Formats: sequence, C-alpha cells, structure tokens
Amino acid sequence: MPGVARSQAFTSARLADGFDMPVGKPDAAGYYVYRGFSPYGHLGEDWNGNGGGNTDEGDPVYSIAHGVVVFSEDYRRGWGNVVIIRHAYRENNGQINFVDSLYGHLKVRSVKVGQQVTRGQYVGTIGRGPYRMYAAHLHFEIRKDLRVGMRRDLYPKTYTTYHSPRTFLRTRRRLRLEDRLVRVPINTFLKSNPNKVFTSAIDVPKADEPTTVRPSVPEEMQEIIEEETSPEEVTPEKTKSLFEKLFGKD
Repeated sequence: MPGVARSQAFTSARLADGFDMPVGKPDAAGYYVYRGFSPYGHLGEDWNGNGGGNTDEGDPVYSIAHGVVVFSEDYRRGWGNVVIIRHAYRENNGQINFVDSLYGHLKVRSVKVGQQVTRGQYVGTIGRGPYRMYAAHLHFEIRKDLRVGMRRDLYPKTYTTYHSPRTFLRTRRRLRLEDRLVRVPINTFLKSNPNKVFTSAIDVPKADEPTTVRPSVPEEMQEIIEEETSPEEVTPEKTKSLFEKLFGKD
C-alpha cells in the first residue's frame, strides 16, 4: 500500500568473490558504454552492443556478483522491467559492505524477489523500456544507499548514494574467495521516506491562567473551620478536634 513502510528483515547470501560486467560476461566483450555516470545527472551507465541500433535487444544480462534479488517488477514510468540485486562483499580493510546493482529497461525478467543468484547468472534480457520507448540498451546502476529502490527523487544524486559503476567493478574484479554466507538486510525500500522531517512551526493554543475554586460549605461548618484555624486555637493544648465539634461530640 502506498505510504506504508515495510519492516526491515534479514536473509543470507553468499559473500561476493568478485564483480563482473553485466553484459558480455565476464568482461563486456562486444559491448560499450554509450552514456556514462554523472552526479546530479545520469546516475548509471547505458550499455549498448557494438552492432548499434536495436541489434542488442534480447541479449542476456547477468548478475555482476553473488547476491539476493530484492526487487523484480515491471515498474513502467519510464523504467519498464527492473531487477535489483543486493550484494555483500569484503573491502580491503576487512569491512563487509553492501551494494545494490540495478538492471533497467529489461525486455524479460528471469529472477524473482528473494531468489539467491550467483556471479554471472542470467537475470534477464536487454530491452527498450516500457512501450518500446527507447533504443535497446541496458541501464545499469550501483547504489551504496540500500534505501533508494525506485525512489531516486528522495536521496542525494551524488557519490554519497551511488558508485560510478565501471570504477567500482574494475577495482573489485577479484576478491578473496571465502565461500560463506553472510547476513544481508532486506525490505529496506520504503513506499514513503521516513528520513524527511518537516519542521514547520506548530500552532499551540495558549493555556488559560489556572484558577482555584473553593467548594461551598454550610455556614455553621465555615464558622468552625475559621475558629479552629485561627492562631489562638492552633496550639498544642487544644485537644478537641474539628470533627468532634462538627459532630457534636464531647
């Protein structure tokens, strides 16, 4: 339902042992980048076949590394079929990090959400977007921020959110083989953005000054209260209580 955030959960996925290119595996043979990555502009890379035009339509697209599918949907809205795969990998400093790889404008999606995939696994084919609105190509992104999903408008269009894809891949083509499962967060995509905080002033009505209302008492009781609370009467030697006088007891 729109406006509802999913609750975050976890699954397991194989730790990546390296990253390959998403087409012409493993080294993008027969393909080139027609349009590259630029902050505040084109947030991924457009991969085309060397044949030009629509000659690459239907060509296979591959997962760049071991991972788990976290999105697989015909999103339309200029995107068409989209697959997002989450990868866990170990950096040179020993820290395990996560990235999402996005494969957009696909003609066919061949994986589903929650599916474990391996490096070089077939995940779909190059398409032309919804209603065949583009020349055939693969739109490919790598995200650092696992919250983005399909809501790119809500997050910075900079290197704080995205990697330049080929730069990321080239520096991590071969990683240490560990052949182990690691815990991977899922359900991080939100229908609404909880990180947007609206700080407009809130109009709080001014509270009225407090007032004290004394209860009304019978005249006879009021006379006894005044007598018993006078300075002359409030002394240790006065042993007859207020209640004795009220109830007429000796």
